[in-house]
Amino acid sequence: MTEPEATVERALVVVAHPDDVDFSAAGTIATWTDAGIEVSYCLCTDGDAGGFDPAVPRDHIAGIRQAEQRAAAKEVGVEDVVFLGYPDGRLSASIELRRDITRVIRSRRPDRMLISSPERNWDRIRSSHPDHLAAGEAAISAVYPDARNPFAHLELAAEGLEAWTVGEVWVMAGAATDVNRYVDVTEVFDRKLAALRAHVSQTAHMDDLEGMLRGWQGLAAAAAGFEQGRLAEAFRVVNTR
Repeated sequence: MTEPEATVERALVVVAHPDDVDFSAAGTIATWTDAGIEVSYCLCTDGDAGGFDPAVPRDHIAGIRQAEQRAAAKEVGVEDVVFLGYPDGRLSASIELRRDITRVIRSRRPDRMLISSPERNWDRIRSSHPDHLAAGEAAISAVYPDARNPFAHLELAAEGLEAWTVGEVWVMAGAATDVNRYVDVTEVFDRKLAALRAHVSQTAHMDDLEGMLRGWQGLAAAAAGFEQGRLAEAFRVVNTR
C-alpha cells in the first residue's frame, strides 16, 4: 500500500551526485511539482570527481556541478537544493552521512522520498556506482530507523529538529525485476531533456542524448504496457510507515 497522491505535500530526493536524479527520474519529478508537491533535493557530493574536459581546473568542478544541478532542478520545478559536501568517489554509508540525511529529512518533513537503489544492479552495472549504493543505503537507514527515532542523533534534537516518519520511499535505478511502479513522462519529456542538458559538463559530449533517453523511457513504457510511443520512468515503491 502506498500513499494516496492527494496526501503527498512534500517530497525529498537523496542522491549521490549532480545529474543522478535527472537521468533516472526528472520526468517523474516534473509530474510531482506540476501536481503541487513541494520537492527538495539533497546531494551527498558535489560531483567533484566528474567532468570530461581536462582543461577545466579540478578545483572548479564542484562549483560548476552545483550550478548545473540548480539549473537542472529549475527545469522541473525544484528550487530547494542542498549539498552535503562529501567527497565524490569516496562516499560510504557512514553514521555521519546517515545523520546529515536525517537532518534534511527532519527539516523538510517529506511524505515521500526518492533514493538510489542500495542494491547492485547486475544487469546494468553503470547504475550501481559505489557512491549510488552508499547514498541509497544511508538514505534508507535515515528513513528507518534514524529520522523517526527521537533518540537517534541527539545533536539534531538539540538543533530543534523533531523526529519525522517518511510514509513511502521510491527507489530508482534498481533491477527491472523489482519495479512495481511506472510513471508516464511523455508530456514532460522535454523538461527532463532540458534538465539533463543543463548538466553541460556531463552531457555536452553525448552525440544523441535525446535518442538514448527515448530508448530507455520507451523500454520502460513497453514494460508497463503503455501505448506505443509513450515514455515512462520505473521505480520500486516501498511503504515505510
